[in-house]
Amino acid sequence: METLIKSLPDLPLFLSFFLTIYLSAHFLVFRNWCPKIRPEAASCLISIFHGTPAVFLATHALFTNPNRGFSSLNTKTEASVLDFSISYFLMDLIHYLIFSPSDILFIGHHLATLFVFVTCRYLVARGAYAVLMLLILAEVTSACQNAWTLANARRIDVQFAAEVGGKAFLSSSMNLIITRYCCEMVGRMGCKMGIFGALLTV
Repeated sequence: METLIKSLPDLPLFLSFFLTIYLSAHFLVFRNWCPKIRPEAASCLISIFHGTPAVFLATHALFTNPNRGFSSLNTKTEASVLDFSISYFLMDLIHYLIFSPSDILFIGHHLATLFVFVTCRYLVARGAYAVLMLLILAEVTSACQNAWTLANARRIDVQFAAEVGGKAFLSSSMNLIITRYCCEMVGRMGCKMGIFGALLTV
């Protein structure tokens, strides 16, 4: 069994990682892009570096924890995955507050997600099993979605991007099916978590 959380959090390291990617996106990767769409592209790039890795990291964390359950204590691996995601959402939240302060939907989403992750990681130190399952369902299609967003942002200027955008749009048809399935699973998981929370208060 893994040693439970006793070390310092990985949050500063992961936050530096996403900050480096974000700044590299602005000043290196997308430096030739129109300044108007460069911030959105930078946001997509850090999302790519978060989404798919988070799915694999969370899956590994769940399978290496023998004490799976809504009330089980977080393991060190689960805590590291939570720190990884907290760092991403913090970085992307800062991006939205600077470049899209009127986008209340995304800002609200990021704040709510951070509340859940931070509570699970630092306040109660348990419940990562359920949170990471939801994270996997939420991020499993993020690579296709980000590829479509990037291609859509550049399709007017670059023919190749238009072709990629078209192919990604076809992928989005599958995304609709996957998203519907994920929504159903999230609903079921949320219901079970709600029942579990109600039982704890009795």
